[in-house]
Amino acid sequence: MGDIHDPLPVLLILAVSSRYDEALAWTHAKVEDLFGTVVLASDAFDFTETDYYADTMGTDLKKQFLACERLIDPVQLAPIKCQTNRWEADYAALGRHPETRPLNVDPGYITRAKLVLASTKDHAHRIYLHEGIYAEITLAFRHHQWQPHDWTYPDYRRADYQAFFTLCREFLSRQS
Repeated sequence: MGDIHDPLPVLLILAVSSRYDEALAWTHAKVEDLFGTVVLASDAFDFTETDYYADTMGTDLKKQFLACERLIDPVQLAPIKCQTNRWEADYAALGRHPETRPLNVDPGYITRAKLVLASTKDHAHRIYLHEGIYAEITLAFRHHQWQPHDWTYPDYRRADYQAFFTLCREFLSRQS
């Protein structure tokens, strides 16, 4: 029988998608207000792998990743996803853009072994957390590189995303 112990702290990351730089900056400020200093921020990558969001968010989307300096307990992922959903609704309510959903914020976390994303949608590869929130292991870190799964979103397979996730993993390794 294995010993039961608390999980190690993890690195909170947030994937922020919008066609508006203003929305990315607004979210960056919200993240720092609630979770502390953003220690790593990716470029705003072109998000071209799908048109899934075109009807509600428009086209020419950008996706930027933010990583917070303060590590979190992984059990916080569900409440954080609930908070980011409220941020999306709050930003849409400002009425600054014609789209019904001008902002998408997807939280997750990085450990030395994996990248986990939160979702409101259930699928065969997701486990229920709390408050209507599920989680999936999107990428595994094996043999010194990120490895996708069959269900990994196409954009998370990109080398530029994975280079940023490696920077995040290295930051996390220096904290422990």
